[in-house]
Amino acid sequence: MELFLQQIVSGVATGGIYACMALAVVMIYQAIHHLNFAQGEMATFSTFIAWQLLTWGLPYAIVIPLAILISFVGGFMLERIVFKPIQNAPVLSHVVVFIALFVIFNSASGFIWNFSIKPMPSPFGEGPLYADSLMSKHQAGMIAVTLLVLALLWAFFRFTRVGLAMRAAAANPESARLVGVKVGFMTALGWGMASAIGAVAGILIAPVVFLEPNMMLAILLYGFAGAVLGGLTSPGGAVIGGFLVGIIENLSGTYIPVVGGELKLPIALFLIVVVLVFKPTGLFGRRVVQRV
Repeated sequence: MELFLQQIVSGVATGGIYACMALAVVMIYQAIHHLNFAQGEMATFSTFIAWQLLTWGLPYAIVIPLAILISFVGGFMLERIVFKPIQNAPVLSHVVVFIALFVIFNSASGFIWNFSIKPMPSPFGEGPLYADSLMSKHQAGMIAVTLLVLALLWAFFRFTRVGLAMRAAAANPESARLVGVKVGFMTALGWGMASAIGAVAGILIAPVVFLEPNMMLAILLYGFAGAVLGGLTSPGGAVIGGFLVGIIENLSGTYIPVVGGELKLPIALFLIVVVLVFKPTGLFGRRVVQRV
């Protein structure tokens, strides 16, 4: 029973990272209706920036807000410079650009900071949360940060004018434009927020898996699985999907002998296939009806 509870707790903690990535994926998908294959590499690059700031002696209290701000500005400018000119281009053009960004950010991380594995300290400290606790301080911190990010985003989209404008621009760009919403600016704002959320996910996962240019590749796949499982049209569903993927991954790796530690990643891919076959909109996604 203790092993089961430990795997649940560990699954919830890692699921918090997948939830952050799934949330970032969904925010960009709602903005441009495409999946950003470079999301993980962008998060890795932001994490390297945070690591560099730490090595220069800055405390986490300054490093985290600064890395998030840099990531937000970078994501905003990326949409303005790269994707705005090709917004009406064919889907394949967007896919090629995403693949190019994947390679560029991955190579840039390796070129600037090299490909050696670097340890990164936890912002929450080491050791168990309290004596004989099944949860470590870092795991508790990951869960708390994920829930905080979700709560802040929910309040932003629910109670602020900018948040409502972003929702309108994502749901119906033409109608939103007619009532004065700057759809292009809202799209860029969504890119910036997604990049900032990805930076949070990278900073949280780096102390667990160690920092290197390919750190987020598997994490992004788990994030895709969480987004598809929860629903690409539901940010809250994507978060729940991320937590579910983390729990399923841990339990299957522990209790299914065939899976073990080597086949955890195919579990995420299997979830993507199953959900797309039986419920393409995800568990909490809304069905889109078009009048013809």
